[in-house]
Amino acid sequence: MQRNPVTGLFRQFLAALVLPAVTASLGLAQAPEVGGTLIVVNKGAASASIVDVSTGQILKTLPTNEGPHEVVVSKDGSVAVVTDYGARSGGNTLTVIDVPGLAVARTVDLGEHRRPHGIDFMPGDEVVAVTTEQSRHVVLVNVETGEIVSELPTEGDVSHMLAIPGSADLIYTSDIRDATVTEIEVARGASIRKFKVPVTPEAVGVTPDGSEVWVGSNDLGVVSVVDTESGEVTQALEGFGWPYRVVFSEDGETVLLPDLRGNELRIVDVESRSEKTRVSFPDAGPQSVVFSADGKYVFQTLSLEDRVAVIELESGSVIGYLPAGYRPDGLAHTARVVE
Repeated sequence: MQRNPVTGLFRQFLAALVLPAVTASLGLAQAPEVGGTLIVVNKGAASASIVDVSTGQILKTLPTNEGPHEVVVSKDGSVAVVTDYGARSGGNTLTVIDVPGLAVARTVDLGEHRRPHGIDFMPGDEVVAVTTEQSRHVVLVNVETGEIVSELPTEGDVSHMLAIPGSADLIYTSDIRDATVTEIEVARGASIRKFKVPVTPEAVGVTPDGSEVWVGSNDLGVVSVVDTESGEVTQALEGFGWPYRVVFSEDGETVLLPDLRGNELRIVDVESRSEKTRVSFPDAGPQSVVFSADGKYVFQTLSLEDRVAVIELESGSVIGYLPAGYRPDGLAHTARVVE
């Protein structure tokens, strides 16, 4: 069949218009100082993508078990750990990733501790703390050996997320069905206090100095603050559709509050509790958020667009987007560049 030369020219014209725009939307040519490596969990695809931030290229997409939700990366960028929450049946594994090797290093079986979700490294980056909803625990797991080194009961119903202050002597969990935040003393291996907060608390974060715990309550759309010395609970911010996460900067001056149903990210001054800026993501489903390793940028997953927005913290401007897999959620950034 003879080709229509007009159609061919039209296609070339469209390509000249469209391709540069697509490339610009994925790369970060307008901010070459943004570097390092991003690990993004793709909840809908049971995978984790390792992304070169400076080029905007997915270096490797690795398989996880069903329903991966959260991920943390060690300070040196050598290892990342994903919680495999599961789907209809509760998951009970962690996927450990060799970041420089672009490979799954091992899968850790948590046994009876099902529905792992919230996760963070303890000091030294050898052990992770993980909430396990069904068993109502925080388990401490040696990443290298897969051994559960401690089992800390939360005594809370659906202990979903966790937060660890800089001292790492305490762990805080959000207990969704109990409308509480549990304070666990690590050395004692037991919960020592319960703070009553507004209903359906999910997001939880603690200031680096441990003086305040901020918690987002889904049904009421509010973020409350717990004074850890007095135990007093006050309301800080309201008007959220779903305050999905609470993430503090390392200096404790700024907190990130993504609103999943409101389709926006609030960047808030911690001391004054006033908004620095609000970034809108119409119909994009912003979920998890993290600071860059140097604290100058913010990475925000957009679950309905299968990509990650990159935001300059000082200006609050979106400077580019990075690709992800299907329905991205948890993410972590390291300054380490993977060759």
